[in-house]
Amino acid sequence: MSEWETVIGLEVHAQLTTKSKIFSGASIAYGAEPNTQACAVDLGLPGVLPVLNQAAVHKAVKFGLAVDAFIEQHAVFARKNYFYPDLPKGYQISQLDRPIVGKGSLDIQLEDGTERCINITRAHLEEDAGKSLHEDYHGMTGIDLNRAGTPLLEIVSEPDLRSAEEAVAYLKTLHALVTYLGICDGNMQEGSFRCDANVSVRPVGQTELGTRCEIKNINSFKFVEKAIQIESARQIALIESGGKVHQATRLYDPTKNETRAMRSKEEANDYRYFPDPDLLPVVLSDEYIAAIKADMPELPKAKCARFEKDYGLSAYDAAVLTSSRALADYFEAVVKALNGEAKLVANWVTGTLMAALNKDAIRIENSPVNAERFSGLLQRILDDTISGKIAKTVFDAMWTDDVAADVVIEQKGLKQIADTGELEKIVDEVLAASPKQVEQFKSGNEKIIGYLVGQVMQKTQGKANPKQVNALLKEKL
Repeated sequence: MSEWETVIGLEVHAQLTTKSKIFSGASIAYGAEPNTQACAVDLGLPGVLPVLNQAAVHKAVKFGLAVDAFIEQHAVFARKNYFYPDLPKGYQISQLDRPIVGKGSLDIQLEDGTERCINITRAHLEEDAGKSLHEDYHGMTGIDLNRAGTPLLEIVSEPDLRSAEEAVAYLKTLHALVTYLGICDGNMQEGSFRCDANVSVRPVGQTELGTRCEIKNINSFKFVEKAIQIESARQIALIESGGKVHQATRLYDPTKNETRAMRSKEEANDYRYFPDPDLLPVVLSDEYIAAIKADMPELPKAKCARFEKDYGLSAYDAAVLTSSRALADYFEAVVKALNGEAKLVANWVTGTLMAALNKDAIRIENSPVNAERFSGLLQRILDDTISGKIAKTVFDAMWTDDVAADVVIEQKGLKQIADTGELEKIVDEVLAASPKQVEQFKSGNEKIIGYLVGQVMQKTQGKANPKQVNALLKEKL
């Protein structure tokens, strides 16, 4: 057992799904040419004033209600001063005192089934900075200010997490929640959902926290897990060799699988926070908050419980299928189209479909086989047009070409053999070619029938109905 305990707190940046920036009307669409989506407000030019985006406030309150947090009805914005080339004003508009969302909590479930409650310190609104570009500017740095002013909700947890695995479970739970709420698209590749991890270590049993290091801008679950494991091991090795951990901001390099120092860690007083004189306090009425609460969608935990109860799914299947709102919606659309048959749909979605999505790194929202076409495929299994094995061949064709299951089945001649006489003839041929196995069956080894079914399936290229084959074999044996 380790003599050391790892202590982790996460600061998650969720980009809000507004149409424009938090203090200007500039677009936040991803992928535009550099510096084509930054207006005078985002550039911090003299004489301009920020105007708060109402939709950002609405989405922040929605999140606060989902984690049973205190909603600040007199929230205040502050200027966080620091100087980077990608921050034209020389300060970031953020919140420190009286953030929009106060203390709350989030329940997480670990892989062994145990549950933990992770406390949330606060969630505050702030604007994102721009981006430094190095690759295309030899010996120089370019600046893209398209992201400057993009609305972020920074969700800060208490240092309640004790392992990289717990941190990932928390992050996945939070990711599911913000996408269910529709306040963030959760696209980690595009930086819409990323986190900073504060990591420290201390001897087991010690209550005082160790010196923490912050690992910045981690944008995948896999990298979060690895970065925390590597940083924790680095700190333990340093202390055990007589060294001392210095508070610092570090970067995780996935290529070298190491963390390395960026700069010493700033404290709040280093940023010289002060109230932004250009922005009035945000005053929220009881009626405003109540209206948002009344319009809340079904949340992941409640949906998971409903999937178990209504569809008779295992806890594991229900958890997988409700891990994102889009996946849950896909599943329910297919089940509805098939008038039930939830277990068949669950098996195919969590098996074949998710394997294809993972292999090609595609989100369910962009699946080449949509819910309507997927239900069309499963319908052909239910009406015995094709076997489950043949259905996988059909699915592969549907995945690469924009075609319906019926078209693939027709073009490739994949319908199951419906002619009993034809099937009986093939069964007879298999029995004649397998005298040893027939003898074994007659001697009491009934399991050998599986071999004979396999032989028939092979001769029919999977187009025989296994149930029908089984019945015919037993009749003739």
